[in-house]
Amino acid sequence: MSQTKGLEGIVATQSQVSSIIDGVLTYHGYNIDDLADNASFEEVVYLLWNNRLPNKEELDAFAKELAQASKVPDAVLDQLKSFPIDKVHPMAALRTAVSNLALFDEEADEMEEEANRRKAVKLQAQLPTIVTAFSRIRQGKEPVAPKPELSFAANFLYMLNGEEPDEISEKAFNKALVLHADHELNASTFTARVCVATLSDVYSGVTAAIGALKGPLHGGANERVMAMLNEIGDVDNAEAYIKEALANKVKIMGFGHRVYKNGDPRAKHLREMSRQLTEITGESNWYEMSVKIDEIVTNEKGLLPNVDFYSASVYHSLGIEHDIFTPIFAVSRVSGWLAHILEQYADNRLIRPRAEYTGPDKQEWIPLEKR
Repeated sequence: MSQTKGLEGIVATQSQVSSIIDGVLTYHGYNIDDLADNASFEEVVYLLWNNRLPNKEELDAFAKELAQASKVPDAVLDQLKSFPIDKVHPMAALRTAVSNLALFDEEADEMEEEANRRKAVKLQAQLPTIVTAFSRIRQGKEPVAPKPELSFAANFLYMLNGEEPDEISEKAFNKALVLHADHELNASTFTARVCVATLSDVYSGVTAAIGALKGPLHGGANERVMAMLNEIGDVDNAEAYIKEALANKVKIMGFGHRVYKNGDPRAKHLREMSRQLTEITGESNWYEMSVKIDEIVTNEKGLLPNVDFYSASVYHSLGIEHDIFTPIFAVSRVSGWLAHILEQYADNRLIRPRAEYTGPDKQEWIPLEKR
């Protein structure tokens, strides 16, 4: 039986949601560059779930549906308040809260298509409310209720900071959400599909995906990038720090990607957003450090930055706490998870691969008293 470590290069399913072909990322055939430059996040979610872009009437109705579903049950917010705030990582809090949401949804175990779509809307709408509420609760502040009239991106920043964002911040955050929405059969998406292929419920699938995203080799990378930038401190320290790390074979987070040989197409958008935002905030040092690290790692190792690298300085410039970076990834990527979950349900077969056995063979049983 042949095997490939990490399932690298193995085609595990067919999907219409997104593709990565010859280094080009598309959502249902639309190039990520076009979507990043032109689409609202609401349009992208509609595209991922319906395999087509909405017209204006459909988009308005969908945005209204999301806004109306954004309120989280009080019991879930109370649970967030009960957590040991100084010890709980926001991804652990999000994982628990999403699982808890199922307890308050009378359709949680209903498997009809329309019921699953209603659950998808609730999850897409309520993850931002949970993430921003937890962020505020641990600062000793009350959660901010969503404003239905704001866009998805603006509403998140409003619920996080208690103030409506300026146009540039809203545009930057919307673009970040679009860029992170889906990425073919990544680790968390595969986890979600494996989970629901057993005909488990939507909430279980998303909870499982959050657990996979939590790891530093997946969604947790951008938080680690910001920790590195903080440790370096200044652009003048970057070269010595990175070269020492490379000499000691320390992994530089935010570089390289298994499915991209010529660079992550999303990174250039985040790099430009980082430049603009750090200039506005007067903290260009973060961008300059990032560019310097980019140059060194590319020249020394031939590795190019991925989506996580520049997203760190983007989120920092938006005033977002560093350990909230990965939950924001989830706020966006849940759109893709849900698209894949709905697609899996529509043509389901239990996902059950085999494992190549490498242990000992033909062992003789030894009675307990003789061991």
